Amino acid sequence: MTSVLSNILKQLKLIQWQILSGPLLILIILSMMVLPLAPFILDIFFTFNIALSIVILLVSMFTIHTLEFTAFPIILLFSTLLRLALNIASTRIILLYGHIGSHSAGNVIQAFGHFLVGGNFAIGIIVFIILVIINFMVITKGAGRIAEVGARFILDGMPGKQMAIDADLNAGLIREEQAKKRRLEITQEADFYGSMDGASKFVRGDAIAGILIMGINIVGGLIVGVLQHGMLFTKAVEVYTILTIGDGLVAQIPALVISTASGVIVTRVSTDQNVSEQMISQLFYNPKVVLLSGVVLGIFGLVPGMPNIIFLFFTSLLFLLSWLLYNNPDKFILLSSKTSKPEFSNTQDATWNDVQLEDSIGIELGSKLVPMVKENEGEDNLLYKIRNVRKQCAKEIGFLPPLIHIRNNIYLFHDSYRILIKGIEIGKGIVKCNQFLAIDPENKLDSLSTQETTDPTFNFRAFWIEKHLVNQARLKGYNIVKDSTVISTHLNKIILDNTSKLFGRQEAQQLLDYVGRYFPKLVEDLIPNIISLTTFHKVIKNLLAEHVPIRDMQTILETLIINSASYQNNESMLTSVVRIALQKLIVQKVFKNNEFKVIGLGIKLENILLQTFQSEHNNGILEPKLYNYFLKELKKAIDNQILLNNPIVLLVNHKLRMHLSQILLKIFPNLIILSNLELEENHEKIYFTSTVAS
Repeated sequence: MTSVLSNILKQLKLIQWQILSGPLLILIILSMMVLPLAPFILDIFFTFNIALSIVILLVSMFTIHTLEFTAFPIILLFSTLLRLALNIASTRIILLYGHIGSHSAGNVIQAFGHFLVGGNFAIGIIVFIILVIINFMVITKGAGRIAEVGARFILDGMPGKQMAIDADLNAGLIREEQAKKRRLEITQEADFYGSMDGASKFVRGDAIAGILIMGINIVGGLIVGVLQHGMLFTKAVEVYTILTIGDGLVAQIPALVISTASGVIVTRVSTDQNVSEQMISQLFYNPKVVLLSGVVLGIFGLVPGMPNIIFLFFTSLLFLLSWLLYNNPDKFILLSSKTSKPEFSNTQDATWNDVQLEDSIGIELGSKLVPMVKENEGEDNLLYKIRNVRKQCAKEIGFLPPLIHIRNNIYLFHDSYRILIKGIEIGKGIVKCNQFLAIDPENKLDSLSTQETTDPTFNFRAFWIEKHLVNQARLKGYNIVKDSTVISTHLNKIILDNTSKLFGRQEAQQLLDYVGRYFPKLVEDLIPNIISLTTFHKVIKNLLAEHVPIRDMQTILETLIINSASYQNNESMLTSVVRIALQKLIVQKVFKNNEFKVIGLGIKLENILLQTFQSEHNNGILEPKLYNYFLKELKKAIDNQILLNNPIVLLVNHKLRMHLSQILLKIFPNLIILSNLELEENHEKIYFTSTVAS
């Protein structure tokens, strides 16, 4: 038997008592409504109700942030039900045993009926009605209105707060975990004020029920006492009225306290101080205000017929307080300066949180360009355009670029910005906020009246103009671009030109995780069974370096699975075979029609290059004389392609393509180098419009 009891106790310890407190309280309340209670038990519950109301008020007073007391609406409901259940239980006892005397309903009701109102039922009724009026007409009504307005404004402000969180997240000011926490706080705040708007109706209903219960108890008591127990009418009036008044007061005083707590919760403004600290620090912070208050009170104290001694006593206290505040403000108003003065004694040592890592992509803005981020202008907002840039780049290249962090750089020129990749400046420009950039893409249009500048993205001739000149510039043939679009367009070009720098191992793993949702078998077979993540990363990085989209991941993975055994993790050769597998995509991206007008190599130069790169002693380096000659001739061919408005494409032998890419793309980043195998299916459509000959 003992072991069974010990096992039961162990099981009860596993169950948190907090979980059972709510259902247990509801069961007790329901039992009080149905079952008759002894006066002693009723005294216990009335005392518990008073203690609970005091605890609730003190918790609300010491709460710093509203969300620290999110349970208040449900506590308000339970406390209201508890008072109503006590009213029912006390009414039952008063009507059953009221004829015995004023002590029949317990000591608590007797004390409130006799001691607090001196045993005078007329005074008791007046006091009770005043308490109900204060609770119902003043505190509850005001708190309910504030909760209603607060809920409305909280709901209306939710979209703006959500956008502010997104802006801070995109700017790198907060992390994803902090953003989730702030979003949860916004949702909880909206739920809290919405609940308070409804919960305040419980208190109002409780006040109305108190008046009705008082009337029922008095009338019912007279009927029971006179007709059933044969009491004298005056005696019945005295006994039942005193009991009813005691019952009403013992219920309405806790109700008034909890209503006050409700008002404190909804009227407070969230700061780093509780209500008491706010009141003291903001009432008694200015010695001039205290001094003037003392002067006014002193003038009243000197008027004949006024209570001069009391008025002058408080005048002296105010003068003393003013003097103390003026001479020792920090000693008396520590609360108000709590957040403004740093506590040097608590300064912590440096931690890893103080290390500032470089962002993958970052934008730094001058002071005049910061409003482009802060202002909510819909599609004209810089944040909105940057999100669209990331989406567009992800669709075009086949992987999601890293988050773009925006910062204000106070050392930049006011109208300038710069774009950085891993801390290195890649592009910069000047933008006139709230103006438009008129771009002349052909450098043939008539000049505008404003100062000439250059488009930071493509280096076209341009002019910054005001809004009233936009139509005039359009009529002349200029392309009109908004201020925020200038930065987003520049960012878009930089991302597309530097995709290989942005594609790290983390992005490679994220790409595999995403592709694995659609082609799980391919990903499982390839990594790490056939090639490593490092090799896969290098192959994709090589493709991106030559601006080859990686959207067709199914073909890329299948090609790597088929050819990895032959080339034994040789990422250069694997890149070549993947390019051949993607040849139609590459050709479609480079050539807009069915005529492939390209730059070719002379036969003699091609043979020299083949011999050079196939030599065992060559490490992919050309002799200086050959290298300089090759670059000079290639530059001429590229200029000719641009003059003929043809794509800048160099077609070479497949064995040369990989080596020439490593050498030439550093000098000519816009050059596209294709192998003959990549155009093998379209060899009859190839036209050599320029030739690099030796």
